[in-house]
Amino acid sequence: MKFSFIIPVYNRPDEVDELLDSLTRQTLTDFEVIVVEDGSAVPCQDVCNKYADRLDLHYFAKPNSGPGQSRNYGVERAKGEYVLILDSDVVLPENYLVAVNAELQREVADAFGGPDSAHPSFTDTQKAISYSMTSFFTTGGI
Repeated sequence: MKFSFIIPVYNRPDEVDELLDSLTRQTLTDFEVIVVEDGSAVPCQDVCNKYADRLDLHYFAKPNSGPGQSRNYGVERAKGEYVLILDSDVVLPENYLVAVNAELQREVADAFGGPDSAHPSFTDTQKAISYSMTSFFTTGGI
């Protein structure tokens, strides 16, 4: 297996649903998905079960410890050659893994990241919030 997606989640089943749906649309499919429920009062296990027949998906529930420890928990269980950590509110374009794989073939990397962008359907307010949360000039530059 080439890729393992690690998704820590806390009380966000609707976001996880959108993310998992976007993962079903990936054109490169050599990946697993590890969802780590971090002590949520509103769990996403039912959402994960909905995708069990379309994704190599592994759901784990654990007591709340924060996103860092939940990411590590997922990484410890990952089988992929590369680990990709996503927040639960991410929606990936369908060729995301094709682009990542092509770049890794072009130049091997131990770690990588990329820009965050607002979805074209976002309102001006949503775009402003996205910018304020991800821009190099704001919290994204910290």
